[in-house]
Amino acid sequence: MSNLSFKKPLIGLFLLLGMLCPGFITAQDLPTPEQYFGFKMGADRKLAHWDDLVKYYNKLGDASSRMKVVNMGKTTLGNPFLALYISSPENLAKLEDYKKMNARLSDPRGVAQSEIDQIIANGKAVIVQSFGLHSSEVAAAQTAAEFTHDMLTRNDSEMARILDNVITIVIPCFNPDGEIMITEWYRKTVGTEYEGNSMPYLYHHYIGHDNNRDAYMQNTVESVYGAKIMFKEWMPQAYVDHHQMGAYAARMYVPPYAEPIRPDGDPLVWREMSWYGAHIAYKEEENNKAGIVNAAIYSGWGHFGFHWITPFHNIAGMLTESASARLATPLYVHPDQLEGNIHGMPKYESQTSFPNPWPGGWWHVRDIVEQQKIAALAIADIAARNKETVLKNAYLKATRQTERGAEAEIKAYIIPAEQHDALTANKLVNVLLGQGVEVKRTNAELRHEGKVYGAGSYVVTMAQPKQGVIRWLLGRTFYPDNDYTRDRNNDPIRPYDMSTDNVAEYMGVRVDPVNSKVEGNYPIVTETLNPTGTVAKGSKGHVIDGTSNDSFKALNLLWKNKVAVRRVTKAGNDLQVGDFVVPPLSDNVSNLIAKQTGVNFRALEADATNQSQPVSQQRIALFQRYLGGNMDEGWTRLLLEKFEFPYTTLMDKELKAGELNKKYDVIILPDDNIARMTGEGLGDFSGNRPDAFPPEYRSGFGQQGVNALKDFVEKGGVLLTFGQAGELPIEKFKLPIRNVVKGVPSQQFWSPGSTLRMNFDNSNPLAYGMPDSGYGLFTGGNDVYEVIPTERNHMVERIITYPKRDILQSGWLLGEEVIAEKAAMVSVGLGKGKVVMIGFRPQHRVQTHGTFKLVFNSLVAIK
Repeated sequence: MSNLSFKKPLIGLFLLLGMLCPGFITAQDLPTPEQYFGFKMGADRKLAHWDDLVKYYNKLGDASSRMKVVNMGKTTLGNPFLALYISSPENLAKLEDYKKMNARLSDPRGVAQSEIDQIIANGKAVIVQSFGLHSSEVAAAQTAAEFTHDMLTRNDSEMARILDNVITIVIPCFNPDGEIMITEWYRKTVGTEYEGNSMPYLYHHYIGHDNNRDAYMQNTVESVYGAKIMFKEWMPQAYVDHHQMGAYAARMYVPPYAEPIRPDGDPLVWREMSWYGAHIAYKEEENNKAGIVNAAIYSGWGHFGFHWITPFHNIAGMLTESASARLATPLYVHPDQLEGNIHGMPKYESQTSFPNPWPGGWWHVRDIVEQQKIAALAIADIAARNKETVLKNAYLKATRQTERGAEAEIKAYIIPAEQHDALTANKLVNVLLGQGVEVKRTNAELRHEGKVYGAGSYVVTMAQPKQGVIRWLLGRTFYPDNDYTRDRNNDPIRPYDMSTDNVAEYMGVRVDPVNSKVEGNYPIVTETLNPTGTVAKGSKGHVIDGTSNDSFKALNLLWKNKVAVRRVTKAGNDLQVGDFVVPPLSDNVSNLIAKQTGVNFRALEADATNQSQPVSQQRIALFQRYLGGNMDEGWTRLLLEKFEFPYTTLMDKELKAGELNKKYDVIILPDDNIARMTGEGLGDFSGNRPDAFPPEYRSGFGQQGVNALKDFVEKGGVLLTFGQAGELPIEKFKLPIRNVVKGVPSQQFWSPGSTLRMNFDNSNPLAYGMPDSGYGLFTGGNDVYEVIPTERNHMVERIITYPKRDILQSGWLLGEEVIAEKAAMVSVGLGKGKVVMIGFRPQHRVQTHGTFKLVFNSLVAIK
């Protein structure tokens, strides 16, 4: 028999497979990850590096007609951020058409039912899956490579159905910078005594593990890329973020969430999460994977990061959480080490949502990769099998949420043009635009419910599909206090993150809820607000408004241009206390700074010398430690850089050397506990011990550092502390201050991530530019101060005080009488200097714009 007779059946088979499976190719055309990298994804003590993963994805994209690789831009540290679009070649050729169809389903207002029916019949389900957001959870970035290869090379009927009916958008690594850091750290330590230990610094340049708390503010470029896909361009029907959790519980959590849920999402979205999650769990069991739990561990009211905010975008937003190993090193787990969880899994034993407990033994990253890959494929599979149902329900969710918003008690939110800080109000509008929320701008005076709103006010109607997002970002919030949020002893259970995410309160922006429809055909805001400030020349120079956060950015840019600036300390002549007085400038300088900051330079015609004092730029040091890094320090760095404050990172070695006044005027201690700063009294857990890290990465400044900080203050320096970092000077410097909430049982005082009402002494330079009253964000572990009676009473200034009653604005507060009329911020004189203690985080995650000026005022000096 000739060779040709053998080839004919094969040719026929390939032609048949080509018809059955779009983009049919042989496996030889695309190397497996194992062939390309030299090891299987998840192999013990092996991690693929992002640089090589990028090359691999580009190689796959070049060879396969099933995938389009999109480089969305550079990450924070300049690495490529990829999105992978996977579907049939025919679907990929019409991506823009499907994007438009999807947009019509996501916001069907004004779309004819006949067109909706055609889209449901002819459109494609859109699923987004992200991997590697938390870089120390090493498996997911490896899983993505193997999952992608399978999607491109499998030629069976199941894959044909997925490729035909689903557009899968894969974010193969949500934090490429961190993947590089962790991989390089692990490779450096593998085979040493430090193998498997955590990295000593943050795995995102600024924010570390908090990167999934940045979905609505989008302070980092990685968040901007993710939000662009999910909230503005594609609005998928489902989103899954693949994570890892602790090592000593279930092997994998899959949807749905446990109680309590955050209400006001469409009921269908919660049913969908149960539906998708059941299919994942079913497929895991089908593949003989033990230890899978759903409806447990992670509550439905979590942080407003990507997988917890998406349900209010009418997206089935989900996560999987796999048990961790020790980075890429396997871990042995004894049966009696396995534990239950307070949310939906009281004991580690069989229950309806956990029918097949894992018995213990060796746990490998390969185990994680396999179960994550099963989960990722299961999501695409069920969407493909039920494409029309998925699309129909996308339409129903959007329509019903719009109807609910129109019928709700609150019909709209108005953001008045008249604001304490108008530029920050613009930033709030940009937050909403970043979520794809429809915002309208009034072009004339608006009178509504007895109030007058100037032209340039903003109207956010609730009669739109994303009304759930609006409700939680702008509406007053009360966290549930019920059986789901209390344990058996009636102690409150800490929310997964904040108990409110009211960004308007965080930012100090006035937003008015209204109970009747706002009439008027106002234009929709389509572009990000980025106003250019105006410049008016005066014979004596200019005035910059001291109530604006961005005035401090302008101040720093003026100093960079060697401009001497004064600050108003006495009101009069149209000047307010806290305003900045600027001498006459060249047009180039004033116009450029006005453009960069949006700040208006008002004309100054009268001499303000007798009303003002010179203000000087301070030499700022920001304390940074190892022990895994401090996210609050990273957020503080980001804040300082956004507002052009120059600073120096201060580490243990330099701090302990003393003579700090020669280099610095202000030292910042971000929120942290004493033990992690000094290294004294740390627990036995290896991740806490300084000796868990190589000598060059060990932290703890000890008594020597304490002495150096005290000497710095006594010689004229300013020590600025956030949150519980204030405990260090209280305890170590023996300040006449007591933290009244320290050690108080949670049933007597409790405030986990709540906005509290505060009164500001804005006659004090540390609170210049603040309103008389406003809100601050109080999180668990924060401080509240009381002055201990001593002969040094006069050395203490109370800058912020809690009111006598009705302290809670949004969130959850128990025991307000404990903090009533106590201080949230104090300044304590010590020698020639002072300690400024802000008992909460005034710069929390660079979200709390309403209290930024408390930081900024502490970083400038009035002579």
